Amino acid sequence: MTAVQTLVVTNDFPPRQGGIQSYVYELVRRQPAGSIAVYASDFAGSAAFDLVQSFPVFRHSGGLLVPSPGARRRVCAVLRDLEVGTVWFGASAPLGLLAPALRAAGARRIVASSHGHEAGWAMLPGARQALGRIGAHCDVITYITEYTKRRLGGAFGSHPQLLQLPPGVDVETFHPGIDGSEVRAQYGLGDRPVIVCVSRLVKRKGQDLLIDVLPEVRRAVPGATLLLVGAGPYDADLRQRAARTGVAEAVVFTGGVPYPRLPEHFAAGDVFAMPCRTRRGGLDVEGLGIVYLEASAVGLPVIAGDSGGAPEAVRAGETGFVVGGREPGQLRERLITLLRDPLLRRRMGAAGRSWVEQKWRWELIAETLRRLLAE
Repeated sequence: MTAVQTLVVTNDFPPRQGGIQSYVYELVRRQPAGSIAVYASDFAGSAAFDLVQSFPVFRHSGGLLVPSPGARRRVCAVLRDLEVGTVWFGASAPLGLLAPALRAAGARRIVASSHGHEAGWAMLPGARQALGRIGAHCDVITYITEYTKRRLGGAFGSHPQLLQLPPGVDVETFHPGIDGSEVRAQYGLGDRPVIVCVSRLVKRKGQDLLIDVLPEVRRAVPGATLLLVGAGPYDADLRQRAARTGVAEAVVFTGGVPYPRLPEHFAAGDVFAMPCRTRRGGLDVEGLGIVYLEASAVGLPVIAGDSGGAPEAVRAGETGFVVGGREPGQLRERLITLLRDPLLRRRMGAAGRSWVEQKWRWELIAETLRRLLAE
């Protein structure tokens, strides 16, 4: 058992759900026992969640944790009480603005992680200035993909070291041995060829493009069915689109699915596809797309859109294909190719699993963070 060395300061933490929340939690729980404490925003169910964790969690009363004077006083008090020398901001913006106060309170090393939203901040003058203030007081800023690093465009300034710390995959939870037959039975899929997409139902993800190409895919591959796993504000529009396109009976909407059941939903598919595209002049963009890597870990070939960092989650031609997020012809041809060729699917799925094991396991990424925090 080691002494607490690092205080994690984050607004994004379970039981609140989301990509950054999962990212921070998966890395925190893999750090050496006793070395981590967390200061996080409060949320419904926090008390029960915190009770079963192997590390102490301090909750910020009053809702979201923002860099207010009250938050500054409380975080600094926890830092002093624990005599912690290292701080990790789970998301650099906006909480990284607390860095000067924490430095004055005794923090000797400060690491902050950037995600997708900081790339959007870098495009807006006022927000970009805030990133510059954050960078001036941090030792290391991490980024998730080379794309997000380019998009940041030096917004954090020249002071911090920039290092990659991508999200990872739990290869014990997502693996090729998972049986998807129960999911197939639940939705009446039988032995039909299935294209699966696991994602929030929002315009950027490209589920509408999957529906648009499905009639031609079904002409080439009889019985082909689209399994849309997830919930979101685009649900009603997608259902109407499927009806207008004449494929309502071939599009299955599962709604939201609990995390423990996601692997078997991936395994119910023959091909994973999410043809995401960039929107709103670059403000709405895919940071990476961990679902591509989870699909690869299950042993599926993947088709990714060309938005943001999504192509970095695919080895094009080896683990799957990258298509234009607004190119139905490309998507249609890649889907038909994979659905018609079981040997190609198996080869790409196996290559994807191997790649995830070699590069994207949470344990490897958590060890990189451990070294960053310890330096």
